[in-house]
Amino acid sequence: MSVIFRDIGKRYGEVPVLRHFNLDIQEHEFMVLVGPSGCGKTTALRLIAGLEEVSEGELLIGGTVMNTVAPKDRDVAMVFQNYALYPQMTVRQNLAFGLTIRRLPAAEIDRQVESTAGMLGLQPLLDRKPKALSGGQRQRVALGRAIIRQPAVFLFDEPLSNLDADLRVLMRAELSKLQRRLKTTTVYVTHDQVEAMTLGHRITVMSPLGTDERGNLQQTGTPLDLYERPSNVFVARFIGTPSMNMLKATVGADGRLTGAGFSWAAPPHFTAALKDYAGRTLLVGLRPEHLAQPGTQRWPGSATVQGVIDIIEATGPEVIVHLRVGDAALVAKLPVRHALRYGESLGLAVNCHAMHLFDPLSEERLKSGPDASA
Repeated sequence: MSVIFRDIGKRYGEVPVLRHFNLDIQEHEFMVLVGPSGCGKTTALRLIAGLEEVSEGELLIGGTVMNTVAPKDRDVAMVFQNYALYPQMTVRQNLAFGLTIRRLPAAEIDRQVESTAGMLGLQPLLDRKPKALSGGQRQRVALGRAIIRQPAVFLFDEPLSNLDADLRVLMRAELSKLQRRLKTTTVYVTHDQVEAMTLGHRITVMSPLGTDERGNLQQTGTPLDLYERPSNVFVARFIGTPSMNMLKATVGADGRLTGAGFSWAAPPHFTAALKDYAGRTLLVGLRPEHLAQPGTQRWPGSATVQGVIDIIEATGPEVIVHLRVGDAALVAKLPVRHALRYGESLGLAVNCHAMHLFDPLSEERLKSGPDASA
């Protein structure tokens, strides 16, 4: 089923948490809500589940307004961060609980429990209690308890955050495969942008409310849309690891971007937008992966920048280098090819074609030629 937020507002007393929240989640879609703590993403999930009341606007599931519908009548299943298993029950009993209270025949309950356990690799664990399971196994039981209900909508509230790194990678893959197999509309909340990028068909980036009338929703799009065409500085810096570099630059009459320690030609697809910015300052966004050691890349419209190495972070196949460029900071993601030393000068090639330009006041991305309608 589809899930639609129609100009939703949510307040706790006089404190607003969601404002002007509009989002269409399509049937069978895997939608990820991502953002920092306090941005309202869990509140949005709880509104779908009916665990919170809508203060303003309409919430629709399958085309029906759900504002006053009880949680038990919404045909949704929620998987929580803390698993929420019954400790006194075995895995079999935890899986069967929802079917038992619906008074399904015992034979049908057994059939569905066996089928769900087989799907999730839980058959050898059916007679164990939660305290005898690992974190990953408990999360699979919680997932199975949701799946066995065959709901119209799955809701996941940071379900992998309690797992170690290896298990998170494994469970991400399992969740993605399950959603493709079951084709159930899924809404997934996380603060981890890597999780969001690897799981979501589309991603909604949210931010905490400010003092103005702008809402929480910053941008919705595919992972590639958000990476290549961030709508504003918040999305540009939130999506991508390490974060996008933001450098102040003055726009020359010839369209060159000049800042602390650099002077670059602006990407040609921003030529029209830059006519209004001659002599003014704007923000140049440059991802760390769009900097490289000279001669290692063939980029259109490349330029160079010189900086002094402040920090070196070796991550295995790559090294994250923090540079001082004039009075600005610049982060580059480089392959491990040459020995780098703290305090030495380093020259890098810059992929000018991959730059993003933002208005410093509104923080909105300037419109460019290929995606001027975006």
